[in-house]
Amino acid sequence: MNNKNLVILMEIAIMAGLSFILGKLAFSLPQGGSISFGMLPIVLVAFRHGVLAGMATGFLEGIISAMMGGYILHWFQAVLDFGLASTVVGLAAVMRKPLLNALHEKNKKAITQYMTIGVLLGATLSFITHVLSGVVFFSQYAGDQNPWIYSIIYNATHMIPSAILTIIVGSLLYSTAPRLLKVA
Repeated sequence: MNNKNLVILMEIAIMAGLSFILGKLAFSLPQGGSISFGMLPIVLVAFRHGVLAGMATGFLEGIISAMMGGYILHWFQAVLDFGLASTVVGLAAVMRKPLLNALHEKNKKAITQYMTIGVLLGATLSFITHVLSGVVFFSQYAGDQNPWIYSIIYNATHMIPSAILTIIVGSLLYSTAPRLLKVA
């Protein structure tokens, strides 16, 4: 293993830990779920190193979350809520190349646009996995409501604000400190 790969692996591990911590330093909602900056480190690694590194960061964060007291009812629910939901956030990196081009051109509007598209992609895929988990494993909380509607509303109350916070802070970081995207 060369030094560059070792540095990337260390960055993935550190940012996964930071993602977990930021997820815990959150505004908790009364019905569960929380609004946090937990997606931000995953997105930062994704835009810095690409899809594989971003997904690895999300996967590692999910494992850490599950091990540190994640609520698990069934192995498949654990896969959805802890394995897959954080992992797919790393797919924000599909917008990496246009984001790097916008950064090179110092186009702050384009930086924000590509950051937004990438984060919305990752957050939407994460949202879908959480909704599916909610319908399959937590439908008893819906009462007389349709479990799909209940799960969509429940997950939207924390996923949408978290995605918006990630977009705002990520865009500000890259617009003001573009060196964060430069890989040594």
